[in-house]
Amino acid sequence: MLQLDNISKRFRYEWIFKNINYAFEQGNAYAILGPNGSGKSTLMKILSGHLTPSLGKVQFSNQGKTLDNDTVYQNISYAAPYIDVIEEMSLHEIIDFYTQFKPLAKDLTINDLIDRLDFQKSKNKEIRFFSSGMKQRLKLALAVCSQSPILLLDEPTTNLDAQGVAWYQQLMADFSTPERLVVVASNIEHDYVFCNHFLSILDYKFSH
Repeated sequence: MLQLDNISKRFRYEWIFKNINYAFEQGNAYAILGPNGSGKSTLMKILSGHLTPSLGKVQFSNQGKTLDNDTVYQNISYAAPYIDVIEEMSLHEIIDFYTQFKPLAKDLTINDLIDRLDFQKSKNKEIRFFSSGMKQRLKLALAVCSQSPILLLDEPTTNLDAQGVAWYQQLMADFSTPERLVVVASNIEHDYVFCNHFLSILDYKFSH
Protein backbone atom coordinates (compact mmCIF):
# COMPACT_ATOMS: atom_id res chain seq x y z
CA MET A 1 0.00 0.00 0.00
CA LEU A 2 1.05 3.56 -0.69
CA GLN A 3 -0.64 5.93 1.77
CA LEU A 4 -0.78 9.72 1.35
CA ASP A 5 -1.45 11.63 4.57
CA ASN A 6 -2.31 15.33 4.08
CA ILE A 7 0.12 15.67 1.19
CA SER A 8 0.58 19.26 0.05
CA LYS A 9 3.13 20.82 -2.29
CA ARG A 10 4.05 24.46 -2.69
CA PHE A 11 6.50 26.14 -5.06
CA ARG A 12 7.41 29.52 -3.59
CA TYR A 13 4.05 31.04 -2.65
CA GLU A 14 1.83 28.92 -4.89
CA TRP A 15 0.18 25.76 -3.64
CA ILE A 16 0.14 23.13 -6.39
CA PHE A 17 -2.22 20.92 -4.38
CA LYS A 18 -3.26 20.65 -0.74
CA ASN A 19 -4.36 17.99 1.72
CA ILE A 20 -4.34 14.85 -0.40
CA ASN A 21 -5.43 11.90 1.74
CA TYR A 22 -5.48 8.80 -0.40
CA ALA A 23 -4.53 5.12 -0.31
CA PHE A 24 -3.15 3.33 -3.37
CA GLU A 25 -3.61 -0.39 -2.81
CA GLN A 26 -1.94 -3.46 -4.27
CA GLY A 27 -3.70 -5.11 -7.18
CA ASN A 28 -5.36 -1.93 -8.47
CA ALA A 29 -4.63 0.50 -11.29
CA TYR A 30 -5.08 4.22 -10.58
CA ALA A 31 -5.25 7.18 -12.96
CA ILE A 32 -4.18 10.63 -11.75
CA LEU A 33 -6.14 13.08 -13.89
CA GLY A 34 -5.93 16.79 -14.57
CA PRO A 35 -5.10 19.28 -17.34
CA ASN A 36 -1.53 20.10 -18.34
CA GLY A 37 0.24 22.06 -15.64
CA SER A 38 -2.16 21.01 -12.88
CA GLY A 39 0.42 19.12 -10.82
CA LYS A 40 0.14 15.49 -11.98
CA SER A 41 3.87 15.12 -12.56
CA THR A 42 4.64 16.82 -9.24
CA LEU A 43 2.50 14.27 -7.43
CA MET A 44 4.13 11.41 -9.33
CA LYS A 45 7.58 12.66 -8.30
CA ILE A 46 6.41 12.67 -4.67
CA LEU A 47 5.05 9.11 -5.02
CA SER A 48 8.39 7.98 -6.45
CA GLY A 49 10.47 9.71 -3.79
CA HIS A 50 12.05 12.18 -6.23
CA LEU A 51 10.32 15.11 -4.48
CA THR A 52 9.52 15.78 -0.84
CA PRO A 53 6.06 17.17 -0.01
CA SER A 54 5.88 20.61 1.61
CA LEU A 55 3.44 19.18 4.16
CA GLY A 56 2.27 15.69 5.00
CA LYS A 57 3.93 12.33 4.49
CA VAL A 58 3.96 9.33 2.18
CA GLN A 59 4.00 5.89 3.79
CA PHE A 60 4.83 2.66 1.99
CA SER A 61 3.85 -0.65 3.53
CA ASN A 62 3.80 -4.30 2.56
CA GLN A 63 1.38 -6.60 4.41
CA GLY A 64 1.05 -4.00 7.14
CA LYS A 65 4.80 -3.52 7.62
CA THR A 66 6.19 -0.04 6.91
CA LEU A 67 9.02 -0.01 4.36
CA ASP A 68 12.12 2.16 4.78
CA ASN A 69 13.42 4.42 2.00
CA ASP A 70 15.98 1.95 0.65
CA THR A 71 13.41 -0.82 0.44
CA VAL A 72 10.90 1.50 -1.23
CA TYR A 73 13.34 2.27 -4.02
CA GLN A 74 13.77 -1.43 -4.74
CA ASN A 75 9.99 -1.82 -5.09
CA ILE A 76 9.27 1.04 -7.54
CA SER A 77 9.73 1.34 -11.28
CA TYR A 78 9.05 4.76 -12.79
CA ALA A 79 8.83 5.89 -16.41
CA ALA A 80 8.32 9.48 -17.54
CA PRO A 81 9.26 11.63 -20.57
CA TYR A 82 11.49 13.83 -18.37
CA ILE A 83 13.54 10.91 -17.04
CA ASP A 84 16.60 10.53 -19.24
CA VAL A 85 18.34 7.31 -20.22
CA ILE A 86 22.11 7.02 -20.63
CA GLU A 87 22.54 7.93 -24.28
CA GLU A 88 26.16 6.76 -24.67
CA MET A 89 25.21 3.13 -24.03
CA SER A 90 24.00 0.69 -26.64
CA LEU A 91 20.54 -0.86 -26.30
CA HIS A 92 21.97 -4.15 -25.04
CA GLU A 93 24.28 -2.37 -22.59
CA ILE A 94 21.57 -0.17 -21.11
CA ILE A 95 19.17 -3.07 -20.53
CA ASP A 96 21.98 -5.02 -18.89
CA PHE A 97 22.80 -2.00 -16.70
CA TYR A 98 19.22 -1.30 -15.60
CA THR A 99 18.40 -4.93 -14.87
CA GLN A 100 21.21 -5.09 -12.32
CA PHE A 101 19.03 -2.80 -10.19
CA LYS A 102 15.55 -3.93 -11.28
CA PRO A 103 15.47 -7.57 -12.47
CA LEU A 104 13.20 -8.43 -15.37
CA ALA A 105 9.87 -10.15 -14.76
CA LYS A 106 8.69 -13.59 -15.79
CA ASP A 107 12.16 -14.99 -16.47
CA LEU A 108 12.66 -12.54 -19.32
CA THR A 109 16.14 -12.26 -20.79
CA ILE A 110 17.73 -9.16 -22.32
CA ASN A 111 17.12 -10.61 -25.79
CA ASP A 112 13.47 -11.28 -24.90
CA LEU A 113 13.06 -7.62 -24.02
CA ILE A 114 14.74 -6.52 -27.27
CA ASP A 115 12.34 -8.80 -29.14
CA ARG A 116 9.41 -7.29 -27.23
CA LEU A 117 10.61 -3.85 -28.30
CA ASP A 118 11.10 -5.12 -31.88
CA PHE A 119 14.53 -3.46 -31.83
CA GLN A 120 16.63 -6.45 -32.94
CA LYS A 121 18.40 -4.40 -35.62
CA SER A 122 19.28 -1.73 -33.04
CA LYS A 123 20.78 -4.05 -30.41
CA ASN A 124 24.24 -2.49 -30.67
CA LYS A 125 23.16 1.04 -31.55
CA GLU A 126 23.78 3.80 -29.01
CA ILE A 127 20.64 5.27 -27.47
CA ARG A 128 21.55 8.79 -28.67
CA PHE A 129 20.77 7.63 -32.21
CA PHE A 130 17.26 6.47 -31.25
CA SER A 131 14.18 8.48 -32.18
CA SER A 132 12.11 10.03 -29.39
CA GLY A 133 9.50 7.29 -29.87
CA MET A 134 12.11 4.53 -29.57
CA LYS A 135 13.47 6.09 -26.38
CA GLN A 136 9.98 6.24 -24.90
CA ARG A 137 9.33 2.58 -25.74
CA LEU A 138 12.61 1.68 -24.05
CA LYS A 139 11.70 3.61 -20.88
CA LEU A 140 8.31 1.91 -20.74
CA ALA A 141 9.72 -1.56 -21.35
CA LEU A 142 12.37 -1.18 -18.64
CA ALA A 143 9.72 -0.11 -16.11
CA VAL A 144 6.78 -2.31 -17.08
CA CYS A 145 8.79 -5.50 -17.66
CA SER A 146 10.55 -5.29 -14.28
CA GLN A 147 9.66 -7.29 -11.17
CA SER A 148 8.77 -4.10 -9.26
CA PRO A 149 5.44 -4.40 -7.42
CA ILE A 150 4.82 -0.62 -7.76
CA LEU A 151 4.71 0.81 -11.29
CA LEU A 152 4.48 4.58 -11.87
CA LEU A 153 3.89 5.86 -15.41
CA ASP A 154 3.73 9.58 -16.21
CA GLU A 155 2.19 10.37 -19.63
CA PRO A 156 3.30 6.98 -20.97
CA THR A 157 2.38 7.45 -24.64
CA THR A 158 4.29 10.73 -25.11
CA ASN A 159 6.11 10.57 -28.48
CA LEU A 160 4.34 7.33 -29.47
CA ASP A 161 2.37 7.00 -32.71
CA ALA A 162 -0.81 4.91 -33.03
CA GLN A 163 1.21 1.70 -33.41
CA GLY A 164 3.24 2.63 -30.33
CA VAL A 165 0.06 3.24 -28.31
CA ALA A 166 -1.24 -0.22 -29.25
CA TRP A 167 2.16 -1.69 -28.29
CA TYR A 168 1.99 0.04 -24.89
CA GLN A 169 -1.54 -1.19 -24.19
CA GLN A 170 -0.54 -4.76 -25.05
CA LEU A 171 2.54 -4.43 -22.82
CA MET A 172 0.34 -3.39 -19.90
CA ALA A 173 -2.07 -6.26 -20.55
CA ASP A 174 0.79 -8.76 -20.55
CA PHE A 175 2.60 -7.48 -17.45
CA SER A 176 -0.21 -6.42 -15.12
CA THR A 177 -0.49 -8.90 -12.26
CA PRO A 178 -2.79 -9.20 -9.21
CA GLU A 179 0.20 -8.33 -7.00
CA ARG A 180 1.03 -5.09 -8.80
CA LEU A 181 0.07 -1.52 -7.94
CA VAL A 182 -0.08 0.70 -11.05
CA VAL A 183 -0.41 4.50 -11.08
CA VAL A 184 -0.74 6.39 -14.39
CA ALA A 185 -0.72 10.19 -14.65
CA SER A 186 -2.28 11.49 -17.86
CA ASN A 187 -5.14 13.43 -19.41
CA ILE A 188 -5.27 11.12 -22.46
CA GLU A 189 -7.75 8.27 -22.06
CA HIS A 190 -5.81 5.62 -23.98
CA ASP A 191 -3.00 5.98 -21.42
CA TYR A 192 -5.19 4.81 -18.55
CA VAL A 193 -7.97 2.79 -20.23
CA PHE A 194 -7.19 -0.19 -17.96
CA CYS A 195 -7.40 1.82 -14.69
CA ASN A 196 -10.21 1.15 -12.22
CA HIS A 197 -9.68 4.07 -9.80
CA PHE A 198 -9.39 7.80 -10.52
CA LEU A 199 -7.92 10.73 -8.61
CA SER A 200 -8.41 14.26 -9.94
CA ILE A 201 -5.73 16.79 -9.00
CA LEU A 202 -8.33 19.56 -9.37
CA ASP A 203 -10.11 18.21 -6.28
CA TYR A 204 -7.07 19.20 -4.21
CA LYS A 205 -6.39 22.70 -5.43
CA PHE A 206 -7.91 24.19 -2.29
CA SER A 207 -8.03 22.99 1.27
CA HIS A 208 -11.13 21.06 2.14
